[in-house]
Amino acid sequence: MPRARQSGRHRKPEPLAAPEGAPALVLAVPGTPSSASRSLADEISSIARSELPGLDARIGYVDGGDDEFPSLEAVLAQAATEHKARVDADGRPGPGPAAVVVPLLAGPDSALLRRIRQAMMNSGSGAELTEVLGPHPLLAEALHVRLSEAGLARADRARLFTVATAADGIILATVGGEEAVQAAGITGMLLSARLAVPVLAAALDEEGAISRTAEQLRESGSQQLALAPYLIGPEIADGLLGAAAAEAGCASAEALGAYSTVGRLVLSNYAAAVGINLPTQSQGVPVR
Repeated sequence: MPRARQSGRHRKPEPLAAPEGAPALVLAVPGTPSSASRSLADEISSIARSELPGLDARIGYVDGGDDEFPSLEAVLAQAATEHKARVDADGRPGPGPAAVVVPLLAGPDSALLRRIRQAMMNSGSGAELTEVLGPHPLLAEALHVRLSEAGLARADRARLFTVATAADGIILATVGGEEAVQAAGITGMLLSARLAVPVLAAALDEEGAISRTAEQLRESGSQQLALAPYLIGPEIADGLLGAAAAEAGCASAEALGAYSTVGRLVLSNYAAAVGINLPTQSQGVPVR
């Protein structure tokens, strides 16, 4: 005989899983498709699935268009076809849209988001689009980790690790124009509080913005600068970060990439759209 369920406040919580028939999570990957961007997207999707077993996570490329790198439009159309087949088989409306699209972007990029919305419309899927991943305290954590991995920041302020190359001023590099710079500035304030050094955001895609920001930091007293990419990775052209670091005359950390909190934020945005309550540690505390 099965054991009776334990009652009261000490009862173990039910294991979290995606509801049956829940919409697919479609990760919208920007930039030129490559094996590197596919590997990164696969890893982020894997993180999301590990936090929510049973999740149907798929990848669509904004600039895709073949079997190796399927376009976002094609992935959404396929999800809609499968969703309709399930509804027809069950004889009742399915729960929610066929898919929820999560842009793989740390901050807003109006041009890219317009293209994502257009692909969604063209697919006829009725999919829902979530917000971008930032600004968010978890992204400030990820930036701190990437800087410490590059030897540009202490890994742990509480233990006062000495890092000879630690920066005393951070340029937070983003793309997407002024809106993206303002959004990055919010995460930059959180990063500044973690590192106790000034952090200023600047646009990689605005000519001279990086060098002007570097000069502003030096005029305020910072002498050893570092570039922190407020970017996931696929959305920037090869060599752009290196050129920006050279322009600012400083070292650069790596892009955020498939850091674990990126996958958790992707899942958090999806769960909010679908109405799934995640544990607090998975959701974090959003800053909008």
